[in-house]
Amino acid sequence: MLLPGVDLPPLAVGRELNEGDVLDLGGLQLRVLLTPGHTPGSICLYTAEQSTLLAGDTLFAGSYGRVDLPGGDPRQMAISLRRLAALPPATRVLPGHGPSTTIGAESWLVRVQPFAG
Repeated sequence: MLLPGVDLPPLAVGRELNEGDVLDLGGLQLRVLLTPGHTPGSICLYTAEQSTLLAGDTLFAGSYGRVDLPGGDPRQMAISLRRLAALPPATRVLPGHGPSTTIGAESWLVRVQPFAG
């Protein structure tokens, strides 16, 4: 749908990730946070030990992921962003695109309304 004329076969799911699952990658513990909004199955990965959030397309420096594509949901995105705002301010955010940031630098997160569009 996003790439007309390109046939992309579905991929088999190797492991379904759920809220609170912990991935151990060489001693690095990443906790799964479900953050729907950009897509229904969007996740972020958080490591408290490294104070780092792998945000994918949920949160960017100064912005957030699109919600106007198929499966996007502005209400769910607002809920997800409010949830991320509760992480410690020093948490480093590594987004899927653009420069890194911190939760504290994104002060607008605390003003996101639950039903924002």
